[in-house]
Amino acid sequence: MDAKSPRRVHVERALLSVDDKSGLVDLARGLSALSVELWATQGTRKAIEAAGLAARPAEDLTGIGSWFGGRVKTLHPALLAGILAPRTPEGLRELAERKFLAFDLVVVQLYPFERHLAEHPTSDDREEYIDIGGVTLARAAAKNHGSVAVVLDPRQYPPILEELRAHEATLSDPTRLDLAVAAFRRCSAYDAAIASGLVGPGAPTADPFPVEVVFRRDPVRLRYGENPHQKAAVYVSAGPAGSDLAGSPFSLVKGDALSFTNLLDLDTALATVAEFPTPTAAVVKHATPCGVASGATIREAIERAIATDPVARYGCAIAVNRPIGPGDPEAMRGVFVDLLAAPAFDPGARVPLDRRPKIKLVETTPPPLGAARWEAHSALGRLLLQEVDQRELLPTEFRLVRGGAVSGEEACSLDFAWRVVRHAKSNAIVLARGSTTVGIGGGQPTRSKSVQLACEIAGERARGAVLASDAFFPFADGVEIAGKAGVRAIIQPGGSVRDPEVLAMAERYGISMYFTGWRIFRH
Repeated sequence: MDAKSPRRVHVERALLSVDDKSGLVDLARGLSALSVELWATQGTRKAIEAAGLAARPAEDLTGIGSWFGGRVKTLHPALLAGILAPRTPEGLRELAERKFLAFDLVVVQLYPFERHLAEHPTSDDREEYIDIGGVTLARAAAKNHGSVAVVLDPRQYPPILEELRAHEATLSDPTRLDLAVAAFRRCSAYDAAIASGLVGPGAPTADPFPVEVVFRRDPVRLRYGENPHQKAAVYVSAGPAGSDLAGSPFSLVKGDALSFTNLLDLDTALATVAEFPTPTAAVVKHATPCGVASGATIREAIERAIATDPVARYGCAIAVNRPIGPGDPEAMRGVFVDLLAAPAFDPGARVPLDRRPKIKLVETTPPPLGAARWEAHSALGRLLLQEVDQRELLPTEFRLVRGGAVSGEEACSLDFAWRVVRHAKSNAIVLARGSTTVGIGGGQPTRSKSVQLACEIAGERARGAVLASDAFFPFADGVEIAGKAGVRAIIQPGGSVRDPEVLAMAERYGISMYFTGWRIFRH
C-alpha cells in the first residue's frame, strides 16, 4: 500500500440493532455477500431471517436476552468489549482470553424519542423512548473508529456497501472518521432533544422554549451569503419535530442552487400566504412583501399580487398556497421572477416554466397557521428565539374609535391588510382594496415615510382604499398623508400619547379609525 494511501480496515463481523428496518435487508444481503458475519438483536435478527438471510443472535454472546422489558439488552461486556477493545496484540489476546468476539461494523439506531414526542406531545411515557443501549454502542464504536465503523442512518447504507464492494470488504480511515463524527453529532442532537422534550410543551414542568438548541448542517447548499463575497451555510435545529426551529420541508425542482436571500424571501412569502384559506399569492423582495392578493383562482391571485408594485416585483420571489395549474404561469408573463414556490406544479405548468432559464421552482407547503413554530435572529453573538406571531384578531378587538362604521366588504379588507402588514418590515404600512394590496411601505425610520411610500406606489388606487399600520401613529402626519391620498379607513393598534391629535386628523379627512390594542412589529 502506498504510504500516502489511507489505512483500510477489513470488516469481518458486524453487530446490527435497529428500530427502523428500512434498507436493513438490502444491507444484510450486501454484507452477507461479502462474507461478513452478522450478529443482531432479536427484532433485527427476525427481520433479517425473514428475508432468508442468516444472522446470529446477540444474546448468544451476552447470555442475558432482554431484561426489564428491553431496558437491559445490549449493555453487556461481551458486546462493548468487542467494540471497544484495541486491535493491538494485547487487546486481541485479552478478547480471546475472555472468549469475546471483535466487531468491525456496528449498525445501530436510537429509540425514536423525537418522533414519539412529535406524534404524542402530551404523552406521559416519554422516558420509555430514551435510548441507553443504542447510544452506548454508537459512542463506543465512534470512539474506536480507528478499528470500527459505526452507522446510525439508513441513508448511509448504500455508500458504505459501495465502498465495501469496491475495496474487498474494507473501509478507509476517512470513511470511519466521517461516520464517527456523524454518530457523535447524532448522539449530541438526541441528548438535546431529550433535554428539551422532558421540560418542553406537554411536560410536567412545561417551558415554551427548549433548554438547548442543537443545530446540524442541512443538505441545502447555498451559493453564497447576502453578498457573493460572503460564505454561507444552512443549519436546522435537531430538537423534537413540531417544537423546534425546523420549518416546512422544501425541494428545489428546477433552477440554480438557492441563495441566502432566496430562503429569507421564501420564508416571508410562505408565512404570508399561510394567513389565508383562499387561493393567495405573495410577491416578496428583500424579505418583505411588495404585493399580496387572494382571488377565486391562483392565476387571479398572482395577477393581482404582481400588479401592486410593477417596479419592486423585478427579480421577486412568489409563493402560492395552491398547486400551480397549466394556465397559471401566464399570470407572470413579462415579469422576471427569480423564485416560484407552490405545493406542487402540474406537468402542464412545467412546460412554460421550464422555458424560463433563470426561474427557480420550489415545492413546499405553507406552514399550517396555529402550529407551534419558532423563529430566530442573532445579535451580539447570541441566538434570539421567539414564537412566530400568529395571534388572531378577535371581533372584540376590532374597535371603531372615530368615524362611521365601514361596510362588511371594507371590514374584510381591513382584516386582509392587517394580516399582510405583520409580514412587512417596520414601520410597516399596507394599503388594500378588497383582498388585494395596492401599496406597501416599510423599513423606514419614520411611519410617515412608510405611509408616503405606500401611497406613492398605490397612486390613484389609494382613493377608497383601507390602510393597516403595524404600530400606532406617533404623530398625526402619517394620517394626514393617507387622508390626502383618499384612504377610507385605518386599522392600527392605538395607544400613542398623541392619539387625540391622530383621531382629530382622521376626522378631518373623514377616515374611519379602528384600534386593535396590540402591535405587530417585524424587524
